[in-house]
Amino acid sequence: MLEKSILLEIQYLPSLQYVSKLLEYPKIYLEQHENYSKGSYRNRCHIASAQGLQRLSIPLEGGKHQQQPIREVRIANDEPWQSQHWTSIQSAYGKSPFFEHYADVFLPFYKKKYTHLWDWNWDLLQQVLPLVSMENEIKLTTQYEKKPPLEILDLRNVISPRNKKTEKDANFISPKYAQVFEEKNGFIPNLSILDLLFCTGPEAAIIL
Repeated sequence: MLEKSILLEIQYLPSLQYVSKLLEYPKIYLEQHENYSKGSYRNRCHIASAQGLQRLSIPLEGGKHQQQPIREVRIANDEPWQSQHWTSIQSAYGKSPFFEHYADVFLPFYKKKYTHLWDWNWDLLQQVLPLVSMENEIKLTTQYEKKPPLEILDLRNVISPRNKKTEKDANFISPKYAQVFEEKNGFIPNLSILDLLFCTGPEAAIIL
């Protein structure tokens, strides 16, 4: 590995692929000067429900988000999305081995109102990192660079639900572990870090 640092966009309760990168590289840069991009994990995450893969999407206020600076993107709080997301999480993981262990960690986020997507994602990410024994340094970018220095691996927009931009991370293999509805739906790889935490608890960092 030539690169000592990695550059990523911020995501909503990110996937295992994303979190594995945070644990792998000693220094991480999070892009705070990009424009919002639709169809990404910036405002969505994937969990495993009784019906299979479930997408949780944060509604955004109307406007051309595609051209809007990420820190200016506002959440549409006229929709009860937080209670809906938490209900879905409870239904999916209420019987998981570590739901009670972590529920009180995440529930406050679904009761507090946030106006901006960035703030929501950033606060949640900082809550998640200690749960996976993350001690690596995270810095926010000071400006947008289309081509960062060679010593920084640019994975912005690579870890995507579209699964079309994985060339830069072709070696990633989602770890296997026991999931709540695996017997019914089969194993679903690379879900939100929530899935791994609720299913494996403190072992999550080792599994990743």
